[in-house]
Amino acid sequence: MASDESSDQLHAELRAAVQTSLGSRRPVLHHLNADTSWFLQIPRPESAVRNGGRFYYNVLIDPWFQGTQTDFAAWFSRQWHATKSAVGSIAELEELAWESEVLTAGLRTDSSSRKSSAAVEHDQTFIDALVISHEFTDHCHKETLLEVNADVPVFATKEALKVIQGWKHFRSTTLIDVFGVHGDTDWRGTSSPPLPAWIGIGRLLQKHDMGNLHSALLITFNNRHARTKPSKAIKPAVSRTKRHEAIVPNEDEEAAEAIIYTPHGIASSDLTLIPEASPPIHTLALLHGLHNVRLGGAGRAAMQINLGAKNGLEVQRLLKADYWIGTHDEIKEGKGLVGWLLRRDDVTYSDAVKKGWKDKDGSSGNSKKELSEVLSDLDGTNWVKLRNGESKILV
Repeated sequence: MASDESSDQLHAELRAAVQTSLGSRRPVLHHLNADTSWFLQIPRPESAVRNGGRFYYNVLIDPWFQGTQTDFAAWFSRQWHATKSAVGSIAELEELAWESEVLTAGLRTDSSSRKSSAAVEHDQTFIDALVISHEFTDHCHKETLLEVNADVPVFATKEALKVIQGWKHFRSTTLIDVFGVHGDTDWRGTSSPPLPAWIGIGRLLQKHDMGNLHSALLITFNNRHARTKPSKAIKPAVSRTKRHEAIVPNEDEEAAEAIIYTPHGIASSDLTLIPEASPPIHTLALLHGLHNVRLGGAGRAAMQINLGAKNGLEVQRLLKADYWIGTHDEIKEGKGLVGWLLRRDDVTYSDAVKKGWKDKDGSSGNSKKELSEVLSDLDGTNWVKLRNGESKILV
């Protein structure tokens, strides 16, 4: 990997994260650029590792490392990263993932490390799944994606899938199903091959969405390493007292943790299925930006691009994620008509908390009471700003 400051930082963060993750058996999230490219490493179930599998299941999300991205035509919108990406290529990312497995095999002292070390071969891909949230080229960047090994399974939204399949590069492409269709909130229904049964990938849609922007990806997993407490609303399994009495399953054993990734934001009203899901879904991390970005004039004349901190606050109050992590807030360099029309409010997390309790018309209403309710709802929220090349262990 190039020896610039951001890539060196990512390597240093990786080593520290692997050491801590190994003890906690918790996922690791890496920010690969200053915008919205992510690498999620989920520890596999112990049984899979004992049988010779690698320690991490690696999910690559919306990679765009170098070059420009164009929407529709260069005269309309052409952009590039203002800050050099911590990872400059898929080859560098593969090296990063390989290094994490080598470090893991070296740090582990139990017998499973000797078996799993056989899986740390440098001539294979370490990307287990490629996930694309939108068809726009800052999410579905052709030059970057064509660097990915053709054997890596792709999971994409409907519009992005059409684009990717047109390249005739990847051998396995799967449509990401909408979660909660017909009232089914079982996360296990989003685990379709070639995903392992303990991981699911679904999508939530905003009802009124101009421009096909506002949706969320739901990455769920139950690797038997969860550290969340059982839901009080779920009754414990009833043990059998008679020989032929049926076993009542304990839903907590099938509960999932979730990463909810919504780079442009989604209305909180379209996420109500998550806290109501059965088996339960606990939101480990919400990836939602802070910047309010819109195209055009003020008020109703503007087209909302990124919903920003106010919406993120409403979403977080609903989901009560352990971590709220900013995404898609890079102020990129560019040319074209969009540059003249784009409007951006750079709002901090503190601003969101202070202003989020106000009514939609800007009035404070019963401000003390409402502010108290907001602060109560945000109790326990860990707001994290992961910069280019930084990593976070989701403990």
